[in-house]
Amino acid sequence: MSVRSSMLDSYRSQLKNTSEVTMFILLGFTDDTELQVYLFLLFLAIYMFTLVGNLGLVLLVVVDSRLHNPMYYFLSVLSFLDACYSSVVTPKMLVNFLAENKTISFFGCATQMLLFVTLGTTECFLLAAMAYDRYVAIYNPLRYLISMSPRVYVTLIIACYAGGILHASFHTVATFSLSFCASNEIKHVFCDIPPLLAISCSDTHINQLLLFYLVGFVEIFTIFIVLISYGFILLAILRMRSAEGRRKVFSTCGSHLTGVSIYHGTILFIYVRPSSSYAMDHDMIVSVFYTIVIPMLNPIIYSLRNKDVKEAMKKLFERLWLINKIHF
Repeated sequence: MSVRSSMLDSYRSQLKNTSEVTMFILLGFTDDTELQVYLFLLFLAIYMFTLVGNLGLVLLVVVDSRLHNPMYYFLSVLSFLDACYSSVVTPKMLVNFLAENKTISFFGCATQMLLFVTLGTTECFLLAAMAYDRYVAIYNPLRYLISMSPRVYVTLIIACYAGGILHASFHTVATFSLSFCASNEIKHVFCDIPPLLAISCSDTHINQLLLFYLVGFVEIFTIFIVLISYGFILLAILRMRSAEGRRKVFSTCGSHLTGVSIYHGTILFIYVRPSSSYAMDHDMIVSVFYTIVIPMLNPIIYSLRNKDVKEAMKKLFERLWLINKIHF
């Protein structure tokens, strides 16, 4: 019997002798040691790219005066969110790929859920706020800086975080108020809501309804704001006579719409559906996609189609090259 198997048996025996779980075991993708090493290297590369890409965008917005406007402030907040979002899940997952002990404490699991649901929900609200920002900029550009003053965009950002914290608190309290006395093995790489409900020995009907309706409300509310904003943007585009103006609008809004579509599509697939349709292996892959892969893709989506960001990157690289040349 392998060391890992004996450890799992030990945790199972401890579980049988106690009435409540004090720790969980994150089973992850596979037991294959060689495959775990490959997965470790893959997700380490993704995580490093995510941090460099997102924190790099934040740095660009801070150091380049051409990016000092509400649109790029929202983008920098989104990039910071993505870096934090990935950091809540990825480091523990990387450790578990190589560790024999794949446990996480009850409090650690609750904290991880609270943070990733907070950041995930905040991103939903922030994407809606960014759509509204694009509407204000395109529909009435002459009044953009007045309509989207620091008081307005800072309030919107704070409201996004407040909504995220409130939503996450409901789910975290509801989930960890349940009893976990039948099993402590989570078939996942992090503490997500559906796999935890699946191993609870309590009646989870209320939790399932809470998950469906609260996530559904957040999705409907934020998608509605996005659709209304882009409806007005479309009207503004139809009134434009300049082909260059239309091209600039499409390049700016296209990246945001791409990010919104990918993010909301995966959220809806995971959470807003009947509990009977959950398939843990499949859902785990989709969850990893929106918590780890999408934060890596966002810097690419928002930089490749944005002329200002590309010029700011070029300017920063030239400055770094010059400093390096003078130094050596």
